[in-house]
Amino acid sequence: MPKHREVRRLPWSAAEMFDLVADIGRYPEFLPWVQGMRVGPERDGIVVADMIVGFRMIREKFTSRVTLDRPRTVHVEYLDGPMKHLFNDWTFRDAPGGGCEIDFAVDFEFRNRAFEALAGMFFTQAFEKMVGAFVARAEALYGPR
Repeated sequence: MPKHREVRRLPWSAAEMFDLVADIGRYPEFLPWVQGMRVGPERDGIVVADMIVGFRMIREKFTSRVTLDRPRTVHVEYLDGPMKHLFNDWTFRDAPGGGCEIDFAVDFEFRNRAFEALAGMFFTQAFEKMVGAFVARAEALYGPR
């Protein structure tokens, strides 16, 4: 089961990066493989969202509960779809001298062994592409710093 954790320093504030990550309804605009999102109403900092992900001939729906604690954390807990489990955590901290530090962790396992093998082969490239998409989105929204 793939796991990854990364800490990065970025030139934007923790609040800006939180707002970008928390705006899950806009993921299809910039995240690779995300073909659609349906986001329920927010109640007490919690939303339930359906994400349609597609790659080549594969198309799957993932339902998750997203807990938002502005501007510190975004926690994603998997509810339904092709996975055994999925946890995704973002932590945002303003950094001394400006910008912020982001701590991102993901842990998942597919129910289908073929998907698991495929994910293992491409996990690093896919993760780097997703992180790059968030950075590019921050540059588009907030400008380079």
